[in-house]
Amino acid sequence: MSDTIHLLVERYGLIAVFIGCLAEGETAAILGGFFAHQAVFVPWQAFLATFLGAFGGDTFFFLMGRRFADHRIVRRLRAKPGFSHAHEFLQRHPNLFVFCNRFIYGMRLFGGVAAGLSEIPFGRFVVINALSSLVWASLFGGLGYFFGLGAETLLGETIRKHHRLLIALGIGVAALVLGHFAARWILRRQARQRA
Repeated sequence: MSDTIHLLVERYGLIAVFIGCLAEGETAAILGGFFAHQAVFVPWQAFLATFLGAFGGDTFFFLMGRRFADHRIVRRLRAKPGFSHAHEFLQRHPNLFVFCNRFIYGMRLFGGVAAGLSEIPFGRFVVINALSSLVWASLFGGLGYFFGLGAETLLGETIRKHHRLLIALGIGVAALVLGHFAARWILRRQARQRA
C-alpha cells in the first residue's frame, strides 16, 4: 500500500502542491519543500509549483474582484467580516497590503478580491504579487526543506524508506493545526479590540 502511495506522490505530488498553493497553501508549500529534500521532487520544480500556485491564486482572486464585482460569490465575500478588515488595510497601505496579503492566514481570499475592487492598477498588482509569491514560496518551501533535513538528522537512513510519508503526514497535520489556532487567536484578538 505504501508503495502505491509513494508512487502517487512522485507522479502527482507537484500538481497537488500547485493546487494547494492556489488558496491557503502553507501546508502544500511545506510538504513540497519536505519532499524536495527527500528527493521525491526535484527542488526547483517544487519551488516553481509553489510559486506558480501562490501567484496564480492571488491573481485569480484579484481578477474576480476586478471583473466580477457584482457576482453573487463576490457579494458574499464582501459581506464577511474579514473583508472589511482587508479593505480598511488596503485603503491605508495598498502596496504593503498586496505584498503582505499572502502571509496573512485566513485573509488571502478576501484580500485578493479586495485588491481587485480597489484602484490598484493590474500591472502594479502583478509585480508586487510576483515578489510576494517569490518570498512566500522561498519561506514556506524552505521551511519544509528544513523539516526534511531535521527529520533525516533525527531518524537517519530509515527516512529513506517509506517513513517519509508518515512524517510528511505529521508535518501537514501540524501545519494545519497551527494555522487553525493562529487564525482563531487573530480573530479573538480582533473581536476584543472591537468590543
